[in-house]
Amino acid sequence: MAPDRDAILKALEQVIDPELKRPVTELDMVRDVLVEDSGAVSVTIALTVAGCPLRNSFEEQVARFVGEVPGVSSVRLGFDVMSPAEKAALATRLRGGRPEKSISLSPSTRVVVVASGKGGVGKSTLTANLAYALSELDQRVGVLDADVYGHSIPHMLGIHQKPIAVDDMMIPPVRGDLKLMSIGFFLEDNAAIMWRGPMLHKALEQFLSDVHWGDLDTLVIDMPPGTGDVAMSLGQMLPRAEVLVVTTPQPAAQQVAVRSAQMAQKLGMRILGAVENMSYLTGTGQELFGSGGGQRLADEIGAPLLARIPFDPILRESADDGNPVLEVAPDSESALAIAALAESVAASRKGTIRKALTVLG
Repeated sequence: MAPDRDAILKALEQVIDPELKRPVTELDMVRDVLVEDSGAVSVTIALTVAGCPLRNSFEEQVARFVGEVPGVSSVRLGFDVMSPAEKAALATRLRGGRPEKSISLSPSTRVVVVASGKGGVGKSTLTANLAYALSELDQRVGVLDADVYGHSIPHMLGIHQKPIAVDDMMIPPVRGDLKLMSIGFFLEDNAAIMWRGPMLHKALEQFLSDVHWGDLDTLVIDMPPGTGDVAMSLGQMLPRAEVLVVTTPQPAAQQVAVRSAQMAQKLGMRILGAVENMSYLTGTGQELFGSGGGQRLADEIGAPLLARIPFDPILRESADDGNPVLEVAPDSESALAIAALAESVAASRKGTIRKALTVLG
């Protein structure tokens, strides 16, 4: 007996687009389903672009879910490409009724900005690993690499595919459940960016309005150092953002980091706390860059010191290899410190209970 076609369509509801994170049936991507008396099933899925880098995910999912339908003897998957009209309809569906050129983030999405006063304090490495740690807490996480001149997050997360354009909308590349957008995806051969303020503002505006972030729990933003155009633009576009201020222990970094916190406060952002990076050398406890800078920063900005991240060679090595340290060395000192920081950030969300309450009889 031939497999039931309705059962096959029901099985296809479990096939999730790896970038859009929604069922292919909901996105109208199933172009055709042919069922033969022998039990052979042919499915055609319409992709947004012909050279979709994640075709293997569709092949594995269709083979698994359709293959489990009673009576199916074999599964064949073919691909087609959406027409311009279909792409426009998909973009409208993804926008969910929001007008064009409006912030595409869900109102429930929390925005956590990782900022510093100066470069070289490990802010980008911390951003990439914090985002991964939050995703390990079952959060849906996106990363916006707003460090336009020093974009390094794609390399640190090992994401090399380009964003996909659906009509006038961009679909961010993914690493597992992490979504990422960076200006680095649009450059060739490590090209330098020489933009003035208006161009920077326009790029950030596009990343927040034209990128389909979906229903994120948290968007982590890697800010450029200092208090320049990018920081001011983001403060104006995302006034509800919360800020983690990163410093190293020495006074030179701590004193400059205070300025980033002061600017964030003037823009109405909430300061989550301070993070001291490169606090000490793992295994020895040696304080290579002095001591006390993180606590002094926390005291001056009136916020808690949320973490002291050690200077750990494995953290540097994993970033150079394009892997989060929590993935390759979850028991290392740096991974444990970042995991604890992620738990503190998650617990600090407004409206959550930060610790258990005593039950009174």
